Amino acid sequence: MRRTAPTLVLCLAVTALTACSSGDTDPPSVPAGLTAQAGSATSVHVMWNTAPVRDGVSGYQVFQAGRLVRELPPEKTMVDITGLAPQTAYAFTVRAKDAAGNRSASAPEVQVSTPAATAEDRRAPTAPPTTTAAATGPQGVRLSWTAATDDTGVTAYDVYQSGIRIHTAGSGETSTTLAGLQPETPYTFTVRARDGADNSSADGPAVQVTTPPGRGPDTAPTGLEAAPSPGAVTLTWTAPDTGRETREYELYVNGQPTTVIQFGEGAVPTGRAEYRITATAPAGTEWNVKLRARLPDGNWGAFSPERRVVLTG
Repeated sequence: MRRTAPTLVLCLAVTALTACSSGDTDPPSVPAGLTAQAGSATSVHVMWNTAPVRDGVSGYQVFQAGRLVRELPPEKTMVDITGLAPQTAYAFTVRAKDAAGNRSASAPEVQVSTPAATAEDRRAPTAPPTTTAAATGPQGVRLSWTAATDDTGVTAYDVYQSGIRIHTAGSGETSTTLAGLQPETPYTFTVRARDGADNSSADGPAVQVTTPPGRGPDTAPTGLEAAPSPGAVTLTWTAPDTGRETREYELYVNGQPTTVIQFGEGAVPTGRAEYRITATAPAGTEWNVKLRARLPDGNWGAFSPERRVVLTG
């Protein structure tokens, strides 16, 4: 049984973000939900579920027949493997790694075969004619579309959220359930069809849906503290548990956005985080500070409670 990741206080400066050694020797959990879908005659789309935050995953490794073919950051849980051969069987697996260098065991291997190639196929499929969406709960949406057509056959459907691809479905699928969303939040989805030559259609009709209110994960950073020192203020807080590492925070001072705090790969906090901001205002100046996290779906989360701090000389 994996132990909860130890509290990690980052050694940070405004211009350089580096992680302190944690002494962690426990490997992350095995990535779950691994799937592989042929996107064209020469590409396969590989996807898996996000690792639990407690695992402190710093990246993923994708293997094809035991050979490492991709290294991905922790926020990426899908990838297109290209340059493959038509009408060929392939096997893929994924491993998670953490900042201490520990690697998980391999996920159960998945197999997929690429379709036959069609020479000189430059005609894209038609766009899916209709798209519908319905919330399945505060954190889920059921998305459906009408099948597209292509002169050589559709091989995959790509789902986009506000212009970013978030899912790939098989050629025989006309619906999918999207999870990990935020309650009471508007989303816009479109679907594109793809053929065996990797030609993509235009977007199908955009569909908008708002998830209902409900108990989702608490998205606000907790335990925010602000400690003044000569010429600086040191902020410490605990990241929200949103199902994925939080790499980005927006800092507000006196009600105004001031900066975006970004944590580089290998320096993402899994417990308490620390950030030192330079303060050039005169001693006695009062700041009211708060921050919010960038969520896995790209939206900003709820604000932390505001903290008052008086600058020192």
